[in-house]
Amino acid sequence: MKKLSKYIYDLPQELVAQYPSNFRDQSKLLVYHKKTKKIEHKIFSDLINYFDEDDVLIRNDTKVFAAELIAEKEKTGAKIQVTLLRELNKEQKLWDILVDPARKIRIGNKLYFNKDDVSLEAEVIDNTTSRGRTLRFLFAGEYEEYRKKIEILGRVPLPNYIKRESDDVDKERYQTIYAKHPGAVAAPTAGLHFSKQLLKRLEIKGVKIADMTLHISQGTFRPVDVEDLSKHKMDSEEVTISQETADMVNDAKSNKKRVCSIGTTVMRGLESSVSTSGTLNAYQGWTNKFIYPPYTFSIADSLVTNFHRPKSTILMMVAAFIGYEETMNLYEIAKKERYRFNSYGDAMLII
Repeated sequence: MKKLSKYIYDLPQELVAQYPSNFRDQSKLLVYHKKTKKIEHKIFSDLINYFDEDDVLIRNDTKVFAAELIAEKEKTGAKIQVTLLRELNKEQKLWDILVDPARKIRIGNKLYFNKDDVSLEAEVIDNTTSRGRTLRFLFAGEYEEYRKKIEILGRVPLPNYIKRESDDVDKERYQTIYAKHPGAVAAPTAGLHFSKQLLKRLEIKGVKIADMTLHISQGTFRPVDVEDLSKHKMDSEEVTISQETADMVNDAKSNKKRVCSIGTTVMRGLESSVSTSGTLNAYQGWTNKFIYPPYTFSIADSLVTNFHRPKSTILMMVAAFIGYEETMNLYEIAKKERYRFNSYGDAMLII
């Protein structure tokens, strides 16, 4: 199934979640058993019933940072929305950014950021795409101080299918409770369902938790726009997999224990660092891996994921994991059962 048109389905707007559930682990959970094709309708806290001692859950501990800022252009004072995509150079304080409206921003323009008595100045030094620019922050102080300023000046960037401005609820809920390493402009949404209580119960049961980091870029929201999927290029994203995580996962696999990827970002990171013998390697680097059917997975045998929008690369990965027909059938069932879709929506466990 290498054609984009195969991944178009009707998604009623009322099923696109605009806010998170009242409690993280009380969202709905569709459980799909790959071998028997059995389907169960549960709540997310029931996840614990599907894992046993020494099974491993792998989660993405990236942290969403306040990547969306409002600037004023020098001389004219025009308001410009700036989205920080990727830090290119820490020493030089260089960023790959998106600007809106782009037509007003040229090389050499100065941008001024001000909020709550905190300010930063920056200069546009290059054009990258129609909306893309390279920005240099003009700040002579310590790196940590300037990053704190960005956190104060910015706000959490929500996906464009959430039709509202980000507010206080998003500061907490558009972030996993185990987020540790700032660098993502989008949350690893499968992880949003985990509460402290559920993680503690999993720990008591003896289920092991392994962490890796993949800093999700704005490209996660970008729909595929070519019919031939083999011609689509993914944005590169930074990945870190420690030796401790690799050892924990490989031990579980060798002992025939379940290995579960908490989200498609984890799955992509894992599949980007597979040895020739099918084991997981420690890794520090970048990945632009695009997974779509047909694909043979090497590491995880189960997956927790949300319900994704049409034509998205993450929908295609789910189809690669369980099969195209099964995926589209499950999505029709999810719509019929009024599951909520996308980042703040409900979840599916595939085992």
